Amino acid sequence: MTTPKQVLQRITDIGVVPVVTLGDHTLAEPLADALVGGGLPVVEITLRSPAGVPAIEVLAKRDDVLIGAGSVRSSAEATAAISAGCDFIVSPGFDSSIVDIAAGSGVLGIPGVATATELMRARNLGVDVVKFFPAEAAGGLAALRALAAAFPDVRFIPTGGISGANGRRYLDESFVVAVGGSWMIDDTALAAGDWEAITEAAAEAAHLGEGDRS
Repeated sequence: MTTPKQVLQRITDIGVVPVVTLGDHTLAEPLADALVGGGLPVVEITLRSPAGVPAIEVLAKRDDVLIGAGSVRSSAEATAAISAGCDFIVSPGFDSSIVDIAAGSGVLGIPGVATATELMRARNLGVDVVKFFPAEAAGGLAALRALAAAFPDVRFIPTGGISGANGRRYLDESFVVAVGGSWMIDDTALAAGDWEAITEAAAEAAHLGEGDRS
């Protein structure tokens, strides 16, 4: 079984986490093929639609892609995602029950924070890697630098407003593990099944994650 530490290291090595909301779980397999083909062997499937958990179940059968459950907003959703076979769970905000469920299940949990208060609560539960969300709306890199200075033992995965244009600036910071976003998964290409376009976009995004952030 892959440990949370190993999952985190793989995320760090890749550097970019594609985030997607699927309306149809049957798209998960070809999407994963396209992302892996572009050099991004990781995908965060959000639970914003009913297709989220079934899509995770489909991908859990593979060994070439790291599977995250995103937009996990309750303990029930966390339990369902973990049962489906995800490798990590990501929340938009901080919820201690979700952190506890992830830790108790041996799955990497990445809670979302936007303020120092939320970060203090996360640290009190032993969390040292968090999602900074919504990154750009919450103050961008300047705000993240201020949080990182106050919490030098914490590392961050900025998500929200991240793109190919600004992703490198975040990744150049030593306290950033990876960035998350959906810019490499165009909705039109996804709906049309244009997997070649997604593979090309994934390849461009993968270049952002190159470098040592371990």
